Amino acid sequence: MTKKTLQILTTLLIAPLPTLVAGTKSKETKTVVETPKAPFITGDLGVAVVSEYVSRGVVNENQGAIVQPYLDLYFNMYEGSGFLNKIQLNFGLWSSIHSNRTGATPTTSLGSWYEFDWMPGISFTFAKDFNFTFTYLDFDFVSGGGRAGNLNFNLAYDDSKLLGAWAVHPHVTVLKSVIGNPVGIAGANQGWYYEVGIAPAHTFGPVTLTVPLTVGLGDNKFYGGKTFGYFAAGVNAAVPLSFIPATYGKWTLTSGATYYNQSSTAAAASAPALTGAGHTRWVFSGQVGTTF
Repeated sequence: MTKKTLQILTTLLIAPLPTLVAGTKSKETKTVVETPKAPFITGDLGVAVVSEYVSRGVVNENQGAIVQPYLDLYFNMYEGSGFLNKIQLNFGLWSSIHSNRTGATPTTSLGSWYEFDWMPGISFTFAKDFNFTFTYLDFDFVSGGGRAGNLNFNLAYDDSKLLGAWAVHPHVTVLKSVIGNPVGIAGANQGWYYEVGIAPAHTFGPVTLTVPLTVGLGDNKFYGGKTFGYFAAGVNAAVPLSFIPATYGKWTLTSGATYYNQSSTAAAASAPALTGAGHTRWVFSGQVGTTF
């Protein structure tokens, strides 16, 4: 082999090495970015103060201080991109604590603890914008004794993609009374309650305004022979408490006012001390809460 031939062979063998080395290095240093998964447990908690406690058009208390703490937990069981997008197990706790002790049994040591509710349920998000929730609502009237159990079905539609800033977020609720009397109306046992509502909202700087409108209806048992139960229209203003570190959750301060127009049976079913209070009323509220 001549010296010239040896030089040609050496050039052909060594020349590709930088390309091979560069390619190997590039492959080894490639960064893989993983999509973060949603947390398994989310929730919200807080406390509200209201001027009157109104439940499905019936006034349970309008005297003294009324404080209503709450806690909700959501367990994400499934997420997918098909027709069914999410399945959640839900569990909620809610209480109403009254300084006036209306309706309390004279001998009870828990006269201010008017009501304690626990609410297990399951929700399904489908077609991306629809949510169906089934909840068992158990109302325990601590200070006065008694209990009410209800099956609650709620269908909500997020119409933000369809209407944008004009979205109204409609919902339909059906409640079936199965234990006790959920509204204090004689004969409401085993009755059906129906609710339709919207809640358009818009943000102005840091403030989000929501205008919920609700109509409550019932069968001939739920509202004592009347179909119409009440109409409610309100306005709520929510402001984020951004000075609280994000590690403690997203805190919000909300204040609101709601106008109620009750049917005669809903007004008559109000607490005994409220008889003759009329069919129209304003309820004012303030709430501080966090989501996590």
